[in-house]
Amino acid sequence: MKKLTLLCVGFLIGVSIYAQEDTYIIEKDTTQLEEVILIGQRKLSNYCQEKTLSSIDDYLEKSNRITMIKRGNYAWEPAMNNMASQRLVVTIDGMQIFGACTDKMDPITSYVDVSNLDKVSVDSGQEGTENGHCVGGGIDLKMPRSKFYGTGLKSSFDLGYETNGNYRTAGLDLEYTGDKFYVNADGIFRKSDNYDAGGNMEVLYSQFQKYNISLQGGYKLSENHVLAANVIYDKATDVGYPALPMDVSLAEALITSVTHTFKSDSTTIKSLETKLYYNTITHIMDDSKRPDVPIRMDMPGWSDTYGFYSKATLIEGKHNLLFNVNGFYNRSLAEMTMYPNDSNQPAMFMYTWPDIRTLYTGIYVKDGFALSEEKTISASARFGYHNNTIAEEVGLESLQIFYPDLTDSKTRFLMSFSTDYQIKKEKYDATFGVGYGERAPSVSEGYGFFLYNSFDNFDYIGNPTLKNEKALEANFATNYYMKKFKIGLETSYFYLMDYIVGEIDPDLSAMTIGANGVKIYNSLSNARIFDVYLNSEYKISNAFSVNGTIGYNCGKGSNNENLPLIKPFSYLAEVNYTRELFSAAIQLDGNGNQTNYSSFYGENETASFAILNLNLGNIFYLKENKLVFKYGIENILDTNYSTYADWNNISQKGRNFYINASFVLN
Repeated sequence: MKKLTLLCVGFLIGVSIYAQEDTYIIEKDTTQLEEVILIGQRKLSNYCQEKTLSSIDDYLEKSNRITMIKRGNYAWEPAMNNMASQRLVVTIDGMQIFGACTDKMDPITSYVDVSNLDKVSVDSGQEGTENGHCVGGGIDLKMPRSKFYGTGLKSSFDLGYETNGNYRTAGLDLEYTGDKFYVNADGIFRKSDNYDAGGNMEVLYSQFQKYNISLQGGYKLSENHVLAANVIYDKATDVGYPALPMDVSLAEALITSVTHTFKSDSTTIKSLETKLYYNTITHIMDDSKRPDVPIRMDMPGWSDTYGFYSKATLIEGKHNLLFNVNGFYNRSLAEMTMYPNDSNQPAMFMYTWPDIRTLYTGIYVKDGFALSEEKTISASARFGYHNNTIAEEVGLESLQIFYPDLTDSKTRFLMSFSTDYQIKKEKYDATFGVGYGERAPSVSEGYGFFLYNSFDNFDYIGNPTLKNEKALEANFATNYYMKKFKIGLETSYFYLMDYIVGEIDPDLSAMTIGANGVKIYNSLSNARIFDVYLNSEYKISNAFSVNGTIGYNCGKGSNNENLPLIKPFSYLAEVNYTRELFSAAIQLDGNGNQTNYSSFYGENETASFAILNLNLGNIFYLKENKLVFKYGIENILDTNYSTYADWNNISQKGRNFYINASFVLN
């Protein structure tokens, strides 16, 4: 494996040296700090993806900064800059949505599908605070904008099959667009049996089934004013989690919104968008399909969110201003009922989230000032009011066992700032930024009650007295262009203060049978996280190109212990062949040995691995219609492996043959 790693690094360096023989003048464009992942089904760019029917999780993993924490074959949790979801702000088209599972089995990304979305915006660190407070970054899953093409009725139909897990996918999209009215309806269905890891080893409890349907409509009130409405319904059943002691019988979400948009090129206010939204989530964990559990449990959870935002874009001279006033009210409730194997003993009940009501309102301001055609400086700030209230009296009394002076309400004030400098030249571009941000503890960190964590085998109790977690960050990115070659470097450093982690309380006894003990959320004085990535691309000809990425990450706390879930040395190398009607790519993807793992937080060493993938595609035009095939082999060598982000070292999929077919009727 070491030889394979060295070969990959040598390949990237060799490409770099070879490409330096040429120079290249690039066309000027606007430097973008955010990373945009295109996923719209109707975009031709989508057909350059490995699979036209990839899940949201697969698309997000293409970003350097994002890793998906996997507890099974479904609903992976996004982590950015080596920080899990509680340190991020994840929104759907700017809407705040909160999962209903105390074990993070339902991240926000699990309640939408590719059929709902147009693109994903990924903003690192304090650049991600447009929609809320965070320390690690923001992910916004963007729905399609209003469209009045006047093209009448269009439709598309998608089918997909994968041999590993007998994975089936089907989707249907119908759209009518007029000059003043449009409506779009789509649905997608996914179902998988247990998948096999490398060597034909079946991974039990890795099955799932879900469907997602959405309806979007809009009406043009005038040339400048548009009213739009959107409804998404997502339902997953029979979801297995091989890395956890429980499965999910139901994960259900209803997401609704109404949006008014104003746009004008002749006024100072170029755009004004106001959205009212409501979403509700029901999540039910159960262990009814697990044999020989010490005690049967039902663990339902609910999350309801009401919210709004109003965003305005103004251009005045050299200033490009963005204002966002937003707010939400969330109710999070979760409970657990334990049924002893002895039917003569009574069932035991407790609130794991004691009906926490969160009220937030805040304002975000960003100003981009053009110093010249080549240089821009921008600054942003967010200020927010955050209040938690414990609505369930029994839950309050339970937490008062550990915090006798606890009241039912806690108010916090949050702030964040960032600034960056961008320069765009003919042969290179560069961006340097610094920032400061704060976040409030999550519902679990603040108010969770005996939440079992199978990663380190401890029960966790929240701490309502925690301070706001704070972060100082610095980031730098640069790209250098030559005739056929591009090389880029991106790096960031985070210094986090009052870093929230669980600390063992030796005086408490675990409630979960077999757990090692109890941890109470507390704060380290500080933690440091660093990452660096080197990206390269060389265009051999109009058809052939090669690209590669290598990355290094590290993280440590003030207790001198490694932080958990820090990505080890990683690499990716790919050779692409692309023509108008055919594409092919072979890819080498791998991680080095995870030597800096954190046994202190329950983590163990993960071995190095490398996998080979082959992707092929064809496009056929049938008069005005289009038929797209994407097919290939994943993990060609049937390697049995797990990554550092695979919960409890569950093995990933072995060899997998797949085919996707998309038929677009115009």
